[in-house]
Amino acid sequence: MAPAVSPLRLLVLGDSIAYGTGAARAEDTLGRRLAAELSADGFDVDLHVLAVPGAVSADLAAQVRRALPLEPDLALVVIGANDLARFVPAPQATAALGAAVTALRAAGSAVVVVPAPDMSMVPFVPPALRPLVRGACSVLQNGQTRVAEGAGATVASVVADLAGAFVADPALFSADRFHPSSAGYARIARALGPHVLAAARARRDEAAA
Repeated sequence: MAPAVSPLRLLVLGDSIAYGTGAARAEDTLGRRLAAELSADGFDVDLHVLAVPGAVSADLAAQVRRALPLEPDLALVVIGANDLARFVPAPQATAALGAAVTALRAAGSAVVVVPAPDMSMVPFVPPALRPLVRGACSVLQNGQTRVAEGAGATVASVVADLAGAFVADPALFSADRFHPSSAGYARIARALGPHVLAAARARRDEAAA
């Protein structure tokens, strides 16, 4: 008889995008879509969404405290939009992200970080301000990438791809014109899928070695 395969405990931490605000159904949220993709690849997924709408990077500490007793195998961290919206200094935000990744990695979890979105794509940002907004986003994204990789996470470099998609198709936004719609989450999940699958497969290979 083959040995029982342990479930892949997938945790989703971060903000409203990680939580799924704007999706029409629970099945359309980012965590559920990625869990379904992992299941299709043969994983028995145990999904826990610990993300909190409105969270900034400093709020990751509380989410990590909730995460560690669950002994995660893979943590997806989606953060940064609210840091930008609330003008949190980039060094402060990136330090908080780095601490969260360090704690998750020390607990043995693989970590995939999704940097802050390009907020200049949001429809109600005036065109004249978009270069300034894009520049501020780039500063935070670069800092997030540096600290996340330094702490041992994989960074999903999907910002440019997703920004282009959301600008080209307004239907990817929900009615509030800020959060993704169900179609938007499908597009985000499609971009993130290869990164999450690669991390999960690497985890599975390590366990089998």
